[in-house]
Amino acid sequence: MKFSEIFQKLGDAAVSNSFSDHKDHDPEITGVVAVDEATVGTMSYIEGAKFANFIGKTRASALILPQDEALQAQAQERGIAWIATPEPRLLFARAIALFYQPWRPLREIHPTAVIHPTAKVGDAVYIGPHVVVQQGVEIGNEVCIHPNVVIYPDAKIGDRTILHANCTIHERTRIGADCVIHSGAVIGAEGFGFVPTPTGWVKIEQSGLTILEDGVEVGCNSAIDRPSVGETRIGHNTKIDNLVQIGHGCQIGAGCVLAGQSGMAGGVKLGNGVILAGQAGIANQVKIGNGAIVSAKSGVHSNVAPGEIVCGNPSMPHKTYLKVSAVFKRLPEMYQFFKQLQRKSNHQ
Repeated sequence: MKFSEIFQKLGDAAVSNSFSDHKDHDPEITGVVAVDEATVGTMSYIEGAKFANFIGKTRASALILPQDEALQAQAQERGIAWIATPEPRLLFARAIALFYQPWRPLREIHPTAVIHPTAKVGDAVYIGPHVVVQQGVEIGNEVCIHPNVVIYPDAKIGDRTILHANCTIHERTRIGADCVIHSGAVIGAEGFGFVPTPTGWVKIEQSGLTILEDGVEVGCNSAIDRPSVGETRIGHNTKIDNLVQIGHGCQIGAGCVLAGQSGMAGGVKLGNGVILAGQAGIANQVKIGNGAIVSAKSGVHSNVAPGEIVCGNPSMPHKTYLKVSAVFKRLPEMYQFFKQLQRKSNHQ
């Protein structure tokens, strides 16, 4: 595909100024790659000035650049075609889609699939080998269900949702439109609820619902549990990485991002646009405000205000954490100083 064609297909997201305007420089682009792995005929991107050194050594034939005239001039000096945009990474994501689309099977219901007679299946649906669809299930239009998926009774799956191989959707779960559930994920299983008694633990039946709103994506081997009563709810367009645990009764807002191995105990509430970095842990009933960020490996035991960034275990505001970290590095030196003072005190 010619660079000029790519520029046209990317549309209004690209700023109109482009080195490819020169008729004698319109390279053929065969794919998109990382900038440090680029070869002749490929396209990559530079996110900002701190990556400017890559322009001088990349072999890419074309680059997506920020609106930085110095970077654009550097690319032009090297004969690299470029597009300028306020959000290079976003435009790069759209460029990838020009060269790659995920594999999607043809519309069919495989003969080995087991579908209960009371289940309702929409139009243009794919149901793969050995899928089990139990009684009362409702499946929307253009849904794609890959092999070995099990959907328990009375679950509902919205239009265009994709269920990847070996995921499990438990009873009465509600999954909206345009969701993606990756392999091994378990949605709507029993929450971890037990009451201690003198003779042992008594199980609390988990009678609630798990609800995923439109556009939610759940990574491989993640678990979202249903509560004893009420609902566990994941807001629209929230993205959940692999190996994430969401306990019973959690309420996750819209547009959140939960990175791998993060986990929430029961009853946690996240506002809209919250980010949990890898291995962040949130204690029971904690509330995290809109736009807050929890750094990697942080342990959150108390509420977090909207927009706040917290770090550490137990978590604390980011600025405080930086000060604490600086002191922590000096503890051996401070300890030796303290011992010297103690010796002097003992000799006096």
